[in-house]
Amino acid sequence: MSTFAVGDEDFLVDGRPVRLLSGALHYFRVHEGHWEHRLGMLRAMGLDCVETYVPWNLHEPEPGRWADPEALGRFLDAVAAAGMRALVRPGPYICAEWENGGLPHWVTGPLGRRVRTRDPEFLAPVERWFRRLLPQVVERQVDRGGPVVMVQVENEYGSYGSDARYLEWLAGLLRECGVTVPLFTSDGPEDHMLTGGSVPGVLATANFGSGAKEGFEVLRRHRPSGPLMCMEFWCGWFDHWGTEHAVRDAADAADALREVLECGASVNVYMAHGGSNFGGWAGANRSGDLHDGRLLPTVTSYDYDAPVDERGRATEKFHRFREVLAPYAAGPLPEVPEPPARLAAPVRAEAAEWAPLGAVLAELGGEERETGVPPGFEELGVDRGLVRYRFAVPGPRQPYPLRVTGLRDRAQVWVDGVFAGVLTEEEAVLPEPVAGPAVVELWVESLGRVNYGPRLAEPKGITGGLLHERQYVHGVRARGLRLDAFTAEAVGRVPFRPVAERSGGRGLYRASVEVAGAGDAELRLPGAGRGFVWVNGFCLGRHWPSAGPQEGLFVPGPVLREGANEVWVLEVEGAGPRAVELG
Repeated sequence: MSTFAVGDEDFLVDGRPVRLLSGALHYFRVHEGHWEHRLGMLRAMGLDCVETYVPWNLHEPEPGRWADPEALGRFLDAVAAAGMRALVRPGPYICAEWENGGLPHWVTGPLGRRVRTRDPEFLAPVERWFRRLLPQVVERQVDRGGPVVMVQVENEYGSYGSDARYLEWLAGLLRECGVTVPLFTSDGPEDHMLTGGSVPGVLATANFGSGAKEGFEVLRRHRPSGPLMCMEFWCGWFDHWGTEHAVRDAADAADALREVLECGASVNVYMAHGGSNFGGWAGANRSGDLHDGRLLPTVTSYDYDAPVDERGRATEKFHRFREVLAPYAAGPLPEVPEPPARLAAPVRAEAAEWAPLGAVLAELGGEERETGVPPGFEELGVDRGLVRYRFAVPGPRQPYPLRVTGLRDRAQVWVDGVFAGVLTEEEAVLPEPVAGPAVVELWVESLGRVNYGPRLAEPKGITGGLLHERQYVHGVRARGLRLDAFTAEAVGRVPFRPVAERSGGRGLYRASVEVAGAGDAELRLPGAGRGFVWVNGFCLGRHWPSAGPQEGLFVPGPVLREGANEVWVLEVEGAGPRAVELG
């Protein structure tokens, strides 16, 4: 069996120096039916290694309730079958532009800023999770005949904190769980990040998109010896709703990659293939240099302007990178695989059935709670989805301004059954005063939990209260609607009616789309506002075409089937789709 080690200047395989040519491909952002093809694309580009994060919140949505936790092992087996090595980044925090940075809402809700520290109430669930996850990594390590050559300790910790005892405890836990391959950390090439995120005796790597020489000079000041590696070579970037699509010039990215390699360093191309934020798992950022400004929710596509695009196709960047990487490969590069089959012909179907949002909540929602102050999403057990809050403003009283404090993220408001406006974090005061008595209903939607920076772990929902003039309105009934409640069995109980009978746009729409020649497709919803989409029970993610830059949603071919395909559209703010188009 092979061994993999960190030497004074090189990575060593069976004592021989090697350079890691890796690319990021997250198994949870790519349909399992496409894993083999995407790995083949990475090999054809000139990479011999693949890196993946592991999102804790995806696999443990509630304490002790597991959701396909063995997916990582299956992916690592696919990596081995492709003849590649693997870098595993299990977190527990991963950032990754993923909901809550991969941390479960049921952990961050009660703990807040105590996460990612030595706090025993954080370490306990982390240890339980790692002991559940890591056996499938341990048995696939290179010294046991598997593909795993390195495992990361936390992720970019120096961008967040400085709790060295926490990092050392985490490194010790990885070893205690049986990880024998080298451990590593990754941080930005800045002094405060490297001092905050490094662990004695653990390889330190740097993350950047350009300026390799300068970045490695900073790294060398902190680590005079050991292999140089750019663990995240940012070849593109991700998008936020309401912004322009991020694009990086292919020639510029190729030159920056060449500089990394000319420094004698190893590299992990981030992202080699980005994939999609299926399931509504896209995270969010905060604006500003200190990442503490307005909320910037991430789009469903994680194309990242990567060399292999969201649909698995080779881009100009792919071919430029292939030219740069080819001289460093052990032999001739494989031929570029053919792209997966595309939908044979465009199809369109009317959205024939509809159920109002209130009826959907009544059938699929969680238990309604009555409390003095509004509970947050975390208290209601809602990770992704909506919460309906109902308040009674006492009366008689004259009209006063009505405002929501601590709103996260977006609320649609009704007063006595009449639509009164949309509130956001920045504009949480209704345009018209409200007199009492009145019944106020707020439907609050999470646009994605923050995944990076000091506002990580912030709660969702109404985190302050409802103010009528300066007085809090106490007494609220709250009920949550989780995205994972939308199963075939549950949706089958929803009282649908013909679309022609709808009185408002918000609700759940159902359509049947006939397909001949199934394959990868793009789904569009003319007339739709914002919400979520499922195809044959598979959640594609959030749609918000009016905000842009993303207008359509990628549909993996393995999700579609010959003949009838059922599409659900949860419309939360808009007129609702006139039709469902696949093309």
